[in-house]
Amino acid sequence: MPAAISTSEAQQLQQTIEMFKVITQSQPQDVQSLEILKESYFKLGQHRDVVSTSKRIAEAHVQLGQLSSAIMEYETILQRHPDDDDVQRALAAIEHKTNSFARRPAIVEPISHVTAVTEPRNRASALATSIPTKVDDGWQVMQKIFVDGKIVSSSDFSRCWPPPTDNPGNVVDPFVQRLADQSLNPLEKSLKILGDKSRLTFLPLDRYDVDMDLARSFPKAVCQRWCILPFDKMSKSVFVATANPFNKQAALDLQAATPHRLLWYLASPPELIKSLKKAFR
Repeated sequence: MPAAISTSEAQQLQQTIEMFKVITQSQPQDVQSLEILKESYFKLGQHRDVVSTSKRIAEAHVQLGQLSSAIMEYETILQRHPDDDDVQRALAAIEHKTNSFARRPAIVEPISHVTAVTEPRNRASALATSIPTKVDDGWQVMQKIFVDGKIVSSSDFSRCWPPPTDNPGNVVDPFVQRLADQSLNPLEKSLKILGDKSRLTFLPLDRYDVDMDLARSFPKAVCQRWCILPFDKMSKSVFVATANPFNKQAALDLQAATPHRLLWYLASPPELIKSLKKAFR
């Protein structure tokens, strides 16, 4: 049974549900967001919605070729609802599909969601790896996307790439914002490209009630330097918004400040900058 929650917590969970319902409607294979939706329903005691969302998660796993994960999700439902006909049929279909590969030595599941930034498992590992010989701020991947992809010239790329700084004293504008400011590539186009390449879900931050206290619990210099915003938390996961989904150093720096798992979302730079300035006045 979910623990009793306060009125304010219930309101925050309801807002989370409304936001992630929109996200998962447009991106039905976004398992990460579906998991957040399921947990929100569970905390509010909306068990029917928990079950329906679990089925959506299992279906997404099937569509992504992750059959073992789908089976585990379906079996979790059967523990509470052993007579669910939909689940029984779905499991039978999976069994039929796996039997068709019976002659193969194993079923290898593809990676369905390439996490664009590395997430160390714990604080110790983050601290151990947060002193690299060379900062990996996504420069190489972004250059391949924007220069090799003939979106901008090499000179324009170098001119717009944010300069390295450990303590900027203010929010550093992301690369894609600098491109837009120089009329080199529209912001909407850049964000579409990054979303496609990274497979991170885009989140309209201006429609979200950002947890400012949570944001302020993280190092100001890290958030400002990399223009990243921890904007909400659920259980042992912290949601983080970024405009550079390939910045591994940002992930390491932020992970060093928390034992919780970081879940990353793509956001528009103006919305990020506005929220960061509000959080760290």
